[in-house]
Amino acid sequence: MIKKLLSWLASPLGKIGLLILSLIVISGAVWGIGQTQTVPEQPIDFPHSLHVGLGVQCLYCHPGSLKGPVSGLPTQTKCWGCHQQIAKTKTSALLAPLVQAVENNQPIQWVPVAMVPDFVRYNHRPHIAAGLNCEDCHGDVSKMTVYENPQVLNMGWCLNCHVEQAGEDEEKLIRLTDCGTCHY
Repeated sequence: MIKKLLSWLASPLGKIGLLILSLIVISGAVWGIGQTQTVPEQPIDFPHSLHVGLGVQCLYCHPGSLKGPVSGLPTQTKCWGCHQQIAKTKTSALLAPLVQAVENNQPIQWVPVAMVPDFVRYNHRPHIAAGLNCEDCHGDVSKMTVYENPQVLNMGWCLNCHVEQAGEDEEKLIRLTDCGTCHY
């Protein structure tokens, strides 16, 4: 049975079949990776550029970034703290979901964008302690309306940064490129 299968795979028709199967698998992988990099639809098209332009700091809306693995997403209460003082908030079509969330005491269902897989142990704290700014990884949000990752957050991208941060320090390089630094 196996000899028959191997001889069929060696035939021109078998090679064409293998080529088609390979193309299907590669196409599926490319499509899947592309899906992970698409910007998800948010309940409110949050204009980062406007808020940063007004001087709102990243840590005001994302306080978890200073000390933990998750930056946190702002609650409707946090948003309402400022927007209740702005007259056009109640009439703005863009802010209708915020007004509705506040009136119904329902959380805003933000969809996280910058995420890493479950097998990656990520924490903002050491990155901030190393002197990195939010813009180093998340890009210049002052030029973005709705946030989208400026690069693919993958292992290669992170490792390149770790190697760059280590510089000529061999001990630091070993520590920053050790698998256990980022993986469980």
